[in-house]
Amino acid sequence: MTKKYLFQGLLSFFIFAISLNSTFAQSAAKPFVYGDMLPDAPELAARGEYAVGVQTLDLIHENQLDILNYGKGGDSLYNRPLKIEVWYPAIAVATDLISYDEVMGQNGSPTRPIVPFTFLGRATRNAKPITSAGSFPLVIVSHGYTGSRYLMTYLTENLASKGYVVVAIDHTEATFRDAAGFQSTLLNRSLDDLFVLNEIARISKQSDSFLNGVVDTDNSAIIGYSMGGYGAINVVGAGYSPQASQLFGSMTSGSKALEKRTIGNPEFQASIDPRIKVVVAFAPWGMQRGVWNAEGLAGIKIPSLFIAGSKDDISGYEDGTKAIYEGAVNSERFLLTYIDARHNTAPNPPPAAALEAGRPIDEYLRYADSVWDMRRINNINQHFVTAFLGIHLKGKEDYKSYLYLSDEAKKKVWPGFKPRTSIGLELDYQSAK
Repeated sequence: MTKKYLFQGLLSFFIFAISLNSTFAQSAAKPFVYGDMLPDAPELAARGEYAVGVQTLDLIHENQLDILNYGKGGDSLYNRPLKIEVWYPAIAVATDLISYDEVMGQNGSPTRPIVPFTFLGRATRNAKPITSAGSFPLVIVSHGYTGSRYLMTYLTENLASKGYVVVAIDHTEATFRDAAGFQSTLLNRSLDDLFVLNEIARISKQSDSFLNGVVDTDNSAIIGYSMGGYGAINVVGAGYSPQASQLFGSMTSGSKALEKRTIGNPEFQASIDPRIKVVVAFAPWGMQRGVWNAEGLAGIKIPSLFIAGSKDDISGYEDGTKAIYEGAVNSERFLLTYIDARHNTAPNPPPAAALEAGRPIDEYLRYADSVWDMRRINNINQHFVTAFLGIHLKGKEDYKSYLYLSDEAKKKVWPGFKPRTSIGLELDYQSAK
């Protein structure tokens, strides 16, 4: 090799080394955070124009039925605590990385002890909200059993960056930290959702609240995953069946408390809140257990987006989420299906702590799917939820092209997707009757 070519080769190597070092430095300076865009992410997965602030609030729902102690004597009512996390459009600051305090494990399980861990997000604790852009639509997010308000930060942060106030609930007696009898979740899930809607409306009217003038509760959405989907569907009109009420009674020494959320009950009908304009249900639980019948599902009369895995072995697919989608005949609705995915179509990816040697596999499987990359699922969810909420809460007519796909269009490159990247997805649509 001549000196000339040797010099050119060495020069190219050094340029490559410097470039590689720069890439590593950028990677170290800006780590991959849940919800960040992968190279094959669809268009609307990108974060929006706003920086994101986040605050924690502690609420008390007074004089609620203490269903876990029903029939045991003593006071049957208690003041039910609910911790919520609120993400909102905020004034930008120098750094937006935040560390969330979370746990894995399950309260009361001898094989799954509670283990604290942290993970990163892109938000600023107690940042000053933007007040110059008017009020933003409200999105309420409800986790599964068990879960937490931090289970879907990839989506809560993303939506806040696009001009929504997003409130995620820690449902008491259904989180990793305090999991208790399942009957509490069956009864309280929809009640918690409605209470939080009313509380956010009340708090936002207080002149000293960071939400004053920031949130529009008259223009709201509800998003639920698994048991969160069970509650969300009920909130928007799908009354529980008599069979569900009887099942609840058999679990609770004869309590009839769930009757107040069943088909045709006057109290239930009066609770259907016109402020909630749309619902997004990830893998909603209950259809396989007879929680709904045709009459109940016909009560959903607002636009709906259902998201599920075709091999869901928790909530079911053909006789689960898809059956709910088909039965919601009075709703304009979409069904997004991840082919061969199981139940976990909504959570963050598995945290690093779940990958440690000796950790029970259940901690990994609480988040992961064995076929799909959860980061990819997260990006796709961001894309379609952004389109769905944008159409109905923000009047973004141009977003319709991402959702209303003809059979012919589905054979081509889907709008917003890069070529060859919609593989493994199905998107179905039905108009309301």
